[in-house]
Amino acid sequence: MTNPTSPESPWPVRTVAMKIAEWVARLGEVWVEGQVTQLNRRGNATAFLTLRDPAADVSVSVTCRGDVLDGIVLTEGARVVIRARPDYYVGRGTLTLRATEVRPVGVGELLARLERLKRILYAEGLFAPERKRPLPFLPTKVGLVTGRASAAERDVLENARRRWPAVAFRVEAVPVQGPTAVPAIVDALHRLDHDRDVDVIVVARGGGSVEDLLPFSDEALIRAVAALRTPVVSAIGHEPDSPLLDLVADVRCSTPTDAGKRVVPDVAEELSRVDILRQRGRRVLGARVDRGLAELESLRRSGRRCVTHALDVSLSAVDALRTGGRRAVRARLAAAEADLDHSRARVAALSPAATLQRGYAVVQKAADDTVVREPADAPDGTALRVRVAGGSLDAVAGRPNG
Repeated sequence: MTNPTSPESPWPVRTVAMKIAEWVARLGEVWVEGQVTQLNRRGNATAFLTLRDPAADVSVSVTCRGDVLDGIVLTEGARVVIRARPDYYVGRGTLTLRATEVRPVGVGELLARLERLKRILYAEGLFAPERKRPLPFLPTKVGLVTGRASAAERDVLENARRRWPAVAFRVEAVPVQGPTAVPAIVDALHRLDHDRDVDVIVVARGGGSVEDLLPFSDEALIRAVAALRTPVVSAIGHEPDSPLLDLVADVRCSTPTDAGKRVVPDVAEELSRVDILRQRGRRVLGARVDRGLAELESLRRSGRRCVTHALDVSLSAVDALRTGGRRAVRARLAAAEADLDHSRARVAALSPAATLQRGYAVVQKAADDTVVREPADAPDGTALRVRVAGGSLDAVAGRPNG
């Protein structure tokens, strides 16, 4: 459609607001599910709620008549399904859902939804055993996603450090229930997954009700864990608790205490195992030596001479090789000495000292030791130094008369 407005003919704010209200009104009644984060009753006339998406940072305001909530017990954090009509308030430019029916989502319905989601994710292969990765024997650093200063954090840290005191942790404190839990946990998992020093990630939380543990069965969280490169350990609640995170994680621990014991080895057990292996190795090696000595003694006593004969033959071969080697080394040394004497004689023959021995001399200027090659290089009166075989003489250049 052609834009009906232009810089020369703009719409006033009221027109834009009215058109938005018209578009919103076309949506009609809708059913919406969310989590109650704020609840304010103004007598029996009107109730105001804030409904938040449990898996995203998105919320919307809801208003309803007071009698719509009669007989319903609502608390912040409760899951509800409402029937409402979107309403755009032109005066303030705000969007509100006007609810005509509010239905709390019971535990039975929640469990049924989780079962349906479980079947979908299972069919996609997210829980397949072949996707499970083994935990590192001794991680460089352990990532821990848990509530701030929680009992779960303390259990994981204390039990891991009791087994391996040098273990390093990177703790990401997040809300572990409520509407902000899922996005916060997902962000913490991504930060730990991008840390190259973190070799394993533990997600830990203490026990709670089905509603409290819902974030750990959220589809967004399950898919985020499945996409991580780092192995994940799930340690949620107590033994009977079983959120969907347990199924997608690489290792499921019954409690945070169990997770602290699974992520690192026990230093005392490993030292004991090394000592046992060392003793076993000594016993095996000693037994093999004793068996070899016994076999050798048995051969000697049985009168078998093949071993002695083979040794004698080998010793003779070794002696022959030793003699030949010595002979070859001496020949090489003699040839090398001859080459050295020849080279020494050639160097001596070419040496300037040998030339001086034959009666020659080297004439140099005394001032700068320059060699005099032509009479013109040393005018009369030039101080000279004459080098002969036995030493040097001082002289003065001069031309003979006549």
